[in-house]
Amino acid sequence: MIGTHSVLAIIPARGGSKGIPHKNIALTGGKPLIAHTIEAAKNCPCIDKVLVSTDDKEIAQVSRAYGADVPFLRPDYLSSDTARSIDAVLHAISFCAGHDRPYDIAVLLQPTSPLRTGEDITHALDYFMEHNCDSLLSLSELEEHPILTRQIDAETKRLKPLLSMKSTVRRQDMPPYYHVNGAIYINYCRDLTADTSLNDNHYGYVLPFPHGLDIDTPQDLELASFYLSQG
Repeated sequence: MIGTHSVLAIIPARGGSKGIPHKNIALTGGKPLIAHTIEAAKNCPCIDKVLVSTDDKEIAQVSRAYGADVPFLRPDYLSSDTARSIDAVLHAISFCAGHDRPYDIAVLLQPTSPLRTGEDITHALDYFMEHNCDSLLSLSELEEHPILTRQIDAETKRLKPLLSMKSTVRRQDMPPYYHVNGAIYINYCRDLTADTSLNDNHYGYVLPFPHGLDIDTPQDLELASFYLSQG
């Protein structure tokens, strides 16, 4: 609970993965990748239930071993390459409402963010409540400032800057920019629909480096394992 609101953490973990076979349970820092997210969720005192939504029996077994609830295997329509995260979230919320209890707040935690901690989730939820947010996502500050980012005009071939400010501005005077890292999404369950775009949540909570690292390649797995070995 946070205040009077019950909190459901949803960890989506399909079995299919093209870039890294069985990515969600690939060993990272001595544990299956998904284990780091389960442990982070369980280390957040605000979360009432940690649910893994998967179509894969092996992922389900690993998730249960690390203390997550896996009350169902996803139906086929939520298990394809084109399945959307929002559909899995809505399915999990609906399942809990019918079999367990309704929840007020949904926290989506993707298993590909193993460096995000329970403290990060707790602070994000505190920020969500303190600032009366209607929706929130986690951000990482861009290392490369977009002031030097350019487009090439298809017809004239002239360069077009992404930002209107002059590129001669001193680096210390550049305003910070952020990208969505996919580690934490927080929404009121009542507001979620099939048309919800989670990446367009309205408020942002900035994670410290490198907590927002997202695993997409084998090199990312090695980098995450290095950071985890450093504590």
